[in-house]
Amino acid sequence: MSSNIPSRRHFLRASGVSLGLPLLESMPRAASAADLEDQPAKFAKRRLVAINVELGLHGPNMTPTQSGSDYELSRYLKVLERFRNEFTYISGTSHPEVDGGHASRKSFLTGMRHPLNAGFKNSISIDQLAAERLGAETRFASLSLTTSSAGISWSRSGVEIPAESRPSRVFKKMFVEGTATEKMVMLQRLKKGQSVLDAVAEKARKMRRRVNGRDRQKLEQYFNSVREAEKRLVKAEEWEKHPKPVVEAQTPRDVLDPKYLIERLDLMYDMMHLAIQTDSTRFITLSDPGRNLVPAIAGVDTDHHMLSHHAKDPEKIAQLAMVETAIVEALGRFLGKLADTSEADCSLLDQTMVLFGSNLGNASNHDTKNMPILLAGGGFRHGQHLAFDQQDNYPLTNLFVSMLQQLGLEIDNFASSTGTMRGLLAV
Repeated sequence: MSSNIPSRRHFLRASGVSLGLPLLESMPRAASAADLEDQPAKFAKRRLVAINVELGLHGPNMTPTQSGSDYELSRYLKVLERFRNEFTYISGTSHPEVDGGHASRKSFLTGMRHPLNAGFKNSISIDQLAAERLGAETRFASLSLTTSSAGISWSRSGVEIPAESRPSRVFKKMFVEGTATEKMVMLQRLKKGQSVLDAVAEKARKMRRRVNGRDRQKLEQYFNSVREAEKRLVKAEEWEKHPKPVVEAQTPRDVLDPKYLIERLDLMYDMMHLAIQTDSTRFITLSDPGRNLVPAIAGVDTDHHMLSHHAKDPEKIAQLAMVETAIVEALGRFLGKLADTSEADCSLLDQTMVLFGSNLGNASNHDTKNMPILLAGGGFRHGQHLAFDQQDNYPLTNLFVSMLQQLGLEIDNFASSTGTMRGLLAV
């Protein structure tokens, strides 16, 4: 083989676009006009929000002891009593062969096996799959947010989508208009990107004649990526010409001290509500990794991570309950904002699936089985506890298939799924 054929890594760098890096791979594949016309009206503004509490949620306080529709709310779920008929609690689920303790965060929305293994390569998360198909309908295909640093969204190439931790930057991104000069610079950048893509595509076509059949297949995949990137750039240029939504809210002042865990959560939830309300995006993820520090919550004097490793110590569990109750209360305020905001003849909550849970079923020993999972809104028949086998867990990815189908995607499987989630029905 000719030595002048560049390596994939060099080829991507030389392209000037970095197709293999998160900046471009994370962007959505623009849907064609025909694709959008084929979407049923009921899927017109279906949305997906996914929230992960990385340090877990204490099972005895979170998971009800009874199943079905007449179950008694658990200690934490009582906080959400107003929404009892708007959510389904799901127990006895996990991702098959997803281990690794805290590393399982990487697989929360992908279901990819063995995240702690050397050479682990992740796959696409459900929000990014949805954004690929439907993200071009809004200014931002998706938002990846965090209260700390790491996110839970992953591109098709298995690269982590950078997550934003500053609510003020999220607000400015969505609502603050630039000057005429700034807009012109942005458009020039987009146009420059398009010309670079054209040049790279020509080089790649020449290269195809010099490689073997297997590499030609890889290059064809690359060509597809180039073509889709060109569509995305055109779409982005169109959005730059549209004025951003006008909202009454002011740019928030960031809570920089991480000990104010709940205040940071509330601010991010406010940004998420505004994003959904203005239809700036329809796919949002929020990661709450927790910290090795004492949260500013009355009665708590031990750091959150240490409390999660309670080893059944009653005093630690009592303080942990204070932290986790506050986390669930913050979720309740977010659900309330969605429920109280009308859209057409329903509420934003009716149109938004909110997945809330943790990659850890028992954070005290880093167990990834029996993950605590709550699904609210989004047009499902709720008001129930779906209890699966605690010893032989049901695949959580079946829920993901149901959620993606609810968005209007015609898919039958995702990662380790065996079908759709049993017992979860659409309205």
